[in-house]
Amino acid sequence: MRTDRRTFVRVALGAAAGGLLSYGFRQNPSLSGIKLGISFAANPTADDFIFLKSAGVETVSIWTGMRDNNVDFMLETRRRFETHQIQVNNIGILDLHCDPTIVLGLPGFDEKVEQYKTYLTNLGKAGLHYTTYAHISNIKNTSTPGTYQTAVVPTRGGSTTRQFDFDIAKTLPLTFGKVYEADQIWATFTKFIQAVMPVAEKSGVRIGLHPDDPPVESLGGVARIFRNFEGYQRAIEIANSDNFGLCFCVGTWAEGGKMTGKDVMEMIQYFGSRKKIFKVHFRNVSSPLPKFEETFLDNGYLDMYQVMRALREVKFDGAIIPDHVPGGGYPQINNSFTLGYMKALRDRVNAESKST
Repeated sequence: MRTDRRTFVRVALGAAAGGLLSYGFRQNPSLSGIKLGISFAANPTADDFIFLKSAGVETVSIWTGMRDNNVDFMLETRRRFETHQIQVNNIGILDLHCDPTIVLGLPGFDEKVEQYKTYLTNLGKAGLHYTTYAHISNIKNTSTPGTYQTAVVPTRGGSTTRQFDFDIAKTLPLTFGKVYEADQIWATFTKFIQAVMPVAEKSGVRIGLHPDDPPVESLGGVARIFRNFEGYQRAIEIANSDNFGLCFCVGTWAEGGKMTGKDVMEMIQYFGSRKKIFKVHFRNVSSPLPKFEETFLDNGYLDMYQVMRALREVKFDGAIIPDHVPGGGYPQINNSFTLGYMKALRDRVNAESKST
């Protein structure tokens, strides 16, 4: 059946408004429980699809720029992946993520909020019902290196990985030339989230808040408020919506150790049992702060089987994706290993659950 683009968009938008895209690429209803995902480019090749299908990937997270904040792009991206039986978990706009204008309340804040509202509306119209948001200001600032990593070091097999040493980071200059206290960051978050949540609810989009990585009190002179259990609790109270929850980054929580108030397993139990974990970044690290390196899943201090088991026990129903896989010259090999490891853990805990 051949259909011109205008007819395709009209049919797809009408179906999305009714909660179902029926133009040949509807969501697979059999995909429930823990779904194996990965962050991926919006323009996959035929070889990419072979890789994704071979690895057992069921869902993808796409990150792109403001130029793609439109319904046509989102629908076309869904079509590309879902014709290969791969769901699109979310399409994120990098210009609206970890953005200093929003986090620090800089000139242009109101314009960014309106752009985010439009983004949420577009997601809903395209039948995409989740997005990740992070209220972190200095992760993109390249003029002050070290606010995210203080070194790149070798790890297993000659790959390279991120290292962070808080003692070194403390000596760095101010990222934005002045100090921003916690109250200021709480104020911008409150203003932002209370403005956008009504649109998220109307559009049927859930927002998962990513924690501050690394989860320290302040970095580069900017307070980091989503670094512990109390911060997440306060954020949920401020948002006051069933559509607001967590993008639970296992690696970030592992970095924090005792400073987070609850460890990884306690966080999964508490927020997972309340259905507030919307998405999971699956990552391991060498040790808690003040210094850590990102590791392969089987080579850090967390038992990732126990993490997966905890997610299964709270009946987590969402995507788990690899996060910051060690790279160097071997990204596809390392991603393949990581996805295979995750799939084996997921399948094991599912099988164990059925046998009890």
